[in-house]
Amino acid sequence: MKLPVLAVSIFLCLFYLNTKAQIRDKYALASSILADSHLDTIQVRALKLLSGFSAGTSYNEVWIRDFNTFIKGSLKVHPKEKVKEMLLMFFKIQGDDGNIVDGVVDSARAGVGYKYRYSRLLPGWAAHKNTVETDQESSLIQAVKKYIDITGDRSILNEVIGAKTVLQRMEDALAYIRKDRWSEKYGLVTGATTIDWGDVQSETGWGVAINDKTKWAIDIYDNAMYVIAIHDFMAMKPKDYKTKENWATITANIKKNVRKHLWVPAAQKYLPHIYLNGSPFSKDFNEREILYTGGSICAILAGFNTNTEVQEINSQMLAAAAKEKHATIGITVYPPYPKEQYPNMHPYHYQNGGDWTWFGGRMTGALITNGLIKEAYAELTPMVNRAIANKGFYEWYDVQTGAPKGSGDFRGEAGVLFDAITVLKQWAIKNK
Repeated sequence: MKLPVLAVSIFLCLFYLNTKAQIRDKYALASSILADSHLDTIQVRALKLLSGFSAGTSYNEVWIRDFNTFIKGSLKVHPKEKVKEMLLMFFKIQGDDGNIVDGVVDSARAGVGYKYRYSRLLPGWAAHKNTVETDQESSLIQAVKKYIDITGDRSILNEVIGAKTVLQRMEDALAYIRKDRWSEKYGLVTGATTIDWGDVQSETGWGVAINDKTKWAIDIYDNAMYVIAIHDFMAMKPKDYKTKENWATITANIKKNVRKHLWVPAAQKYLPHIYLNGSPFSKDFNEREILYTGGSICAILAGFNTNTEVQEINSQMLAAAAKEKHATIGITVYPPYPKEQYPNMHPYHYQNGGDWTWFGGRMTGALITNGLIKEAYAELTPMVNRAIANKGFYEWYDVQTGAPKGSGDFRGEAGVLFDAITVLKQWAIKNK
């Protein structure tokens, strides 16, 4: 059936006006972003702090999970050779089974508590591994990909360390997860029970080391980070490099199994954990009610969710933040675990309901990728303003009082904000 000429004309006119309005809105938003002096201030301050490589001025170690999030900024202030050298240190002290350590430190400054590792390939340095977490291998591979993307220097892949190239060592790191941190039953990555992306298990005692109380589990963060790392590895490797495993099939299966076992369609959120040898929590505690923000952000970045789901996840994060006076979408989990359930970390402290720009800031890129630019800018703004007001890049913030906590010179936050603002400005420049 043909529409009357008048109806077609009206439709085309409305379409034209709507398109023009969208262009004006984009232009106005882009102009606001580029005129925001706070964004410029944060980037300048971030680069000043990124003159070092340790997690912060109160830390001695260079942590790979942190370095992965500020390496782009590091490459703005350091020669690429220096950044490359820091990355290679983690391969020089890699385990024979492929595992990657958390942190490396000048052996003269190695503290107490950790079980240190040494290597003849890295004289003068010590390293330690947090064994409850499963993101070190993924973080290093992601960091190498960022290094290559920024510098174009693919020679790092052919660096020979202990008779193996970096490319081979990266695949060894991926294979380690499949051998040591893998559930055949679920086809997913495993780790100890921690809070979202956190690195402290629930049981009292030394919380960063596997022990006889450890409850093994599956969570979204570890699996998302692993899939991102595999994607990065496949993008870096030469076409003629023959892999030991079919990594494309493995990532496809992980995504399928994430959707099958961890994603809850009715609630439009991820399960906190699937337990493999029993839960550490009491039977009357409903852990399913807790929203995991950091892992959800990484899942979006890994491509696990549709655009509609991303919008719903974002809405849930905003709703959680709205329940606390000083919270942003960086609030780790909501509601926090009661102290009776998580004796190693009380509610609203550190990773148990503390607010971390280190993760919240990553949502900017996730939202922009999904076309949610207004939301990205609006949700980043309070994190930027908070850093301005406190004159520092703090590890985390108390959502009840607004007080900054931890190191006041946390390079992870500086790096994430630098990257988030960069992506936001790139969009604005294209659309102005």
